[in-house]
Amino acid sequence: MKTFILAEKPSVGREIARVLNCRKQTKSFIEGDKYIVSWAMGHLVELAEPGAHDPIYKEWNAEHLPIIPERMKHKVIGRTSRQFSTIKSLMHRKDVNNLIIATDAGREGELVARWIMRLGGYKGPFQRLWISSQTDKAIRDGFNNLKPGRDYDDLMRAAECRAEADWLIGLNVTRALSCTYDTRLSAGRVQTPSLAMIQARDEQIKNFKPKPYWLLDAVFDGFSASWRGKSGGRIFSESSASELASKLKDAEAEVISMTDKKQSVPPPLAYDLTALQQDANRALGYSAKQTLKILQGLYERHKIVTYPRTDSRHLTADIEATITDRLRALNGTDWMGRAREVLVSNPKPGKRLFDDSRVSDHHAIIPTEEQVNPDRLSAEEKALWNLIIKRFIAVLSPPHRYLKLSAELTAVGESFFISRTKVIDEGWRAVEFIAVDDGERESDGSGRIDSLQKGQKLKVEKTRLQQKQTTPPGRHTEGSLLASMEKNALGTPATRADIIEKLISNRYMERSGGSLQLTPAGEEVLLLAPEQLKSAELTAEWEKRLSSIAEGKEKAGSFSTDIRKNTEKIVSSVKSGGKDYKPKDFSKKPCPLCGRMMMPGKDKKGHELYVCRSLSCGYEEEPENRSGNRKPSYKEKAVTRKLMKQYSDDSPDTFTLADMIKMKEGSRKRK
Repeated sequence: MKTFILAEKPSVGREIARVLNCRKQTKSFIEGDKYIVSWAMGHLVELAEPGAHDPIYKEWNAEHLPIIPERMKHKVIGRTSRQFSTIKSLMHRKDVNNLIIATDAGREGELVARWIMRLGGYKGPFQRLWISSQTDKAIRDGFNNLKPGRDYDDLMRAAECRAEADWLIGLNVTRALSCTYDTRLSAGRVQTPSLAMIQARDEQIKNFKPKPYWLLDAVFDGFSASWRGKSGGRIFSESSASELASKLKDAEAEVISMTDKKQSVPPPLAYDLTALQQDANRALGYSAKQTLKILQGLYERHKIVTYPRTDSRHLTADIEATITDRLRALNGTDWMGRAREVLVSNPKPGKRLFDDSRVSDHHAIIPTEEQVNPDRLSAEEKALWNLIIKRFIAVLSPPHRYLKLSAELTAVGESFFISRTKVIDEGWRAVEFIAVDDGERESDGSGRIDSLQKGQKLKVEKTRLQQKQTTPPGRHTEGSLLASMEKNALGTPATRADIIEKLISNRYMERSGGSLQLTPAGEEVLLLAPEQLKSAELTAEWEKRLSSIAEGKEKAGSFSTDIRKNTEKIVSSVKSGGKDYKPKDFSKKPCPLCGRMMMPGKDKKGHELYVCRSLSCGYEEEPENRSGNRKPSYKEKAVTRKLMKQYSDDSPDTFTLADMIKMKEGSRKRK
């Protein structure tokens, strides 16, 4: 008898088959003496469209909302149906008596496998391969330590609850908004509050009123000290600043305290996906989606980093014994010297890095024990890999240690401060430079500070008054938006990049000079969306509950019931909202059918087209500059047939509506 292994992607399936010595290859699976390996090509099964539950739901009609099926139906995705059929037949082969789930070891990977098993009718025993890297050793160790499949039932339930919640909220609210206001809109339980964060930051910038303020330094012989009041070092009144500066003329100051303190800054934590995406955006200009794609290649194809879609920044205790091999794998790279230094120093990070209690499904992203050949990496892959290695060596390095010298002086009843630092040991900052933020403004000419003594009297030789101005917060970048989404528990590390891309593809926000900006369409959807859906707090609470389901702390049924109730409330608030709405003009191109302005969009295959914003009109038109011969879309043909008599009695159906309008306009000009 044989065991059937279900991987998530062809590349992973082939690697598993190679390690297990399966040699009989076909396009859809690879077979050996003991195992049959096939792959899902990502999702093969998805939640069915509303029309599959009831044909009446094929039509977008507000009267049919909310659509809340008692039991959600599933369907095989059409473009990959052949692979599903292959997997189904393999699962039911008479010589197969066991199944191993080898999809990505996480919430989504579990759902991929379980839905295939469900629709494929598999009822037999199954186990779980749970690994954090794709090296040969990791695969062999994983197969030697297979987990019972039922251990991950709660993880599957959480994933299914998430998928159903997105379907119920996203589909119903999108239809409710679109039908109520007769315009094409898209909303969701994660994308809408994420978009609201962009709007909130844009509003902060728009409403920001700069304020002038002044900084005052007292200059002594060889150094200067900065004035500081109870609320900080800024003076928001010019007259007060000038008056204080005048009082200090020829004044005498006294040193009232002098401190000499050794301080240290521990190394940063290792990368989880979100932290890596933030740094890659800031340092390399990569989008969150781009970072994840490159990282996936380093994990699957090159096998030189561990599992990417993690939310942990710590390592499990068993990883500590592998650190030496991971560092030795850097021989022959630019990091070889640094790696040897770490090996010689024999670091002991302790629970700051190795803490099982702070690791969820997977530990932090670190290099594997696989020998690295940098020449095999693309420029993008090498840049991202360098970030990961830099952080890995940094977390294993000693703390940054320095001596902080501080002095407080008083003059005319006011306090002045000066401080400077003297590095004792660069530690991890020699690898990854991050400035020490001691919360104080460094003063220039501080060379004499170490000779000061308590009670010493000094003459104020002059004052220096600097006028500055408060500045607004910066626009959100992908890195800062990811940080805000993480802070507010919006989405997961695996889904946040897709949410950002969806908002951009829907043209609700756009990239502009490294930042993200709300578009008029984004303003529009937030104007019409219900307040409850824009709330980060509500969605964050749902995400926490999903985590509790995955941990077995909450029943999936209670979450599902609450989501259905929330769907009813949100849809009801949209339908009764009655907001004053006037569509914005997004282009200079009017719809030839209804006259409303059209907006650029994309069809299901990603091709550019113009779309009438009126849902009841529904007209679509491909751009005239599309290269090559094209066939009119079915909606163009429908409009053509409907208006044929208006423009011509015998025009062929192959003409587009745009063609006929041009003919009509030409006829008018000739008259």
